[in-house]
Amino acid sequence: MELVFDPTPPVIAATTNERGFPVRRLLCLGRNYADHAAEMGHAAQAEELPFFTKWAEAVTQQDEELPYPPETESWHFEVELVAAIGEPGAAIKEADALSHIWGYAVGVDMTRRDLQAKAKKAGTPWDWAKNGAATAPLGPIAPVSEVGHIDTGAIRLFQNDALRQDGELGQMIWSVGRTIAYISRFFPLERGDLIFTGTPAGVGPVARGDKIRAEIDGLPPLQFDIQR
Repeated sequence: MELVFDPTPPVIAATTNERGFPVRRLLCLGRNYADHAAEMGHAAQAEELPFFTKWAEAVTQQDEELPYPPETESWHFEVELVAAIGEPGAAIKEADALSHIWGYAVGVDMTRRDLQAKAKKAGTPWDWAKNGAATAPLGPIAPVSEVGHIDTGAIRLFQNDALRQDGELGQMIWSVGRTIAYISRFFPLERGDLIFTGTPAGVGPVARGDKIRAEIDGLPPLQFDIQR
């Protein structure tokens, strides 16, 4: 049987681009806030932080209902600043890294926490915990030309109007520039790559019917519901 690769990427909304922004890969940084590392039972460290990937089909538009995934009883939210790559590059210098960003968005990395805990205990990858369709809701991407580079400001998540996560982007252990430079040492970044930069403390489980609102100062907010 002949195998055929479909190169057509999913497309998400961009605030100034009616055609949207094509999604290629989701590259995610973990434990990038000391308070979140602590709540997950880890000491904060600056030299080596964990990375993982999510499938492009994980991205879903705001205002959509997210179906509760199977094989979990503990599906957690993690609000994050997302950088959308517009300029390809490899072995990018940290001083040049921000020039490769097309724009920024509010994203949420949905995680099957119970599966992640089992994987950590067994020393196996997190794929089952992190991946799946509609596990990376994303707000509209605001272009750098309009909002500049986002490196400070409040990052918050509300669950049924109750504040659950309340952090500050300036608390990130690795800056966005350092993260881009590090990733590009291992493989080239391409237009359409989305970099999730980690979450502050306060992550927690969602229930069917919950309403989620995520906000970062200077960016369009993200809202979605959990399907009943």
